[in-house]
Amino acid sequence: MATVLEQYLDFVSPDEIMIRGTRIAIQTVIYAYRTGWSAEEIQQQYPSLNAEQVYGVIAYYLAHKSEMDAYILRNERRFEEARRRQREGPAGERIRRLRAMRAKLREL
Repeated sequence: MATVLEQYLDFVSPDEIMIRGTRIAIQTVIYAYRTGWSAEEIQQQYPSLNAEQVYGVIAYYLAHKSEMDAYILRNERRFEEARRRQREGPAGERIRRLRAMRAKLREL
């Protein structure tokens, strides 16, 4: 069963699974599905996906739920870590300085 379902996916790396033939990550469909969207609503929201791809991704998720939940959690943690590094790095410092300058200008 998994072999058939995997035809809808490109396993780019352990932390990147894309829907084959698109630039849409698997978690995009999984998030929408877990939020309560129907397959038809997902397909309407992402017109580059056809119904077969959406149902294929949902079926893959349901067949590999614990693995996919762990995959999504890893990616969320990586994203949060990258955001934290960005806030604490040079870009974050520039933003803080610009905000401080804007606040001073408002005081004038």
